[in-house]
Amino acid sequence: MDDKTASFSLDSRHAAATGRDDYERNWRTHVGDGFPLPRFSAETVADFRVRFRAAKVHDVAITTVDGASAARTADGPVQETDQVRLWLVDSGAWALGGRRNSVEHTVVAGGFLLRHAAGVPHFALPPHTRARCIVLPAAPFSLSLPGRGITGHADAAEVRLLVAHTTMVEEVLADLSPAGARAARDTLVELATAVARRGFDDADTHLAPALAQAAKDLAEQRLTDADLSSAMLARELNVSVRTLQRAFAARGESVTAYIREKRLESAGRALSTSRLTVSEIAARWQFSDSSHFGRAFKQRYGLTPTEYARRNHRPEGRAGR
Repeated sequence: MDDKTASFSLDSRHAAATGRDDYERNWRTHVGDGFPLPRFSAETVADFRVRFRAAKVHDVAITTVDGASAARTADGPVQETDQVRLWLVDSGAWALGGRRNSVEHTVVAGGFLLRHAAGVPHFALPPHTRARCIVLPAAPFSLSLPGRGITGHADAAEVRLLVAHTTMVEEVLADLSPAGARAARDTLVELATAVARRGFDDADTHLAPALAQAAKDLAEQRLTDADLSSAMLARELNVSVRTLQRAFAARGESVTAYIREKRLESAGRALSTSRLTVSEIAARWQFSDSSHFGRAFKQRYGLTPTEYARRNHRPEGRAGR
């Protein structure tokens, strides 16, 4: 089996029993016995409308769950492992227990739990839960992870970096070289240990792609904010401005140029789809005035904002200077 295996998915188009069988077969093929598979309850199998994606990078596994139906593990002993697990919940909840009908901790939407797992814990997911579980080797966390683990909000800077890198790994895993897969794995572990330590060594060049991606994701959420800048992004991500700039420079980019480009793209869409004037658009996307916006827009698109709006079938009266 390839050590950087790809992913599989299941959804509600599968019959319940067939879906379960396919899930187990694909898990064994793509993920392997080193990552034990939970057994689901009869009620879950009878209404198996859960989409799974799984990927494995050496000794790290990433599972993404998107369930229309509820899911609950079956009775039985917890299978022994020596691993650390990170649960991240986007919507719904992930209830964890030592026994099937016990609840020791519930990870709610927008939160995370990182803890040592001596086995695959029993769990229950309500309908419409979207979540991710990352399974990691235990050794790197021996000095940084307390007995009951660490909880927090997914907006934490270190968690944002981990999520950004995890998403990139899932997208490019099939195309990675052996050296690339090893680097991807090492960065996953380093970022997860950073969550445990509440900080990381920002001089580590392996973290640059994840840091740049997390900054881009954050910038795109804040394009209309007047204080969007390298300093603001660095502050939110808990790194120095110089570290953030180095992460962008490693990809031949700059933070300022990226923000400017995304603001111009958003302004272009507004010229095509909204009834805002050029002056209103310039102000919304934080250009100093309409003249400055017009010069920047023409340099990027070869047209003035008015010409661009007219070409895209906008009424000239609302898009004029």
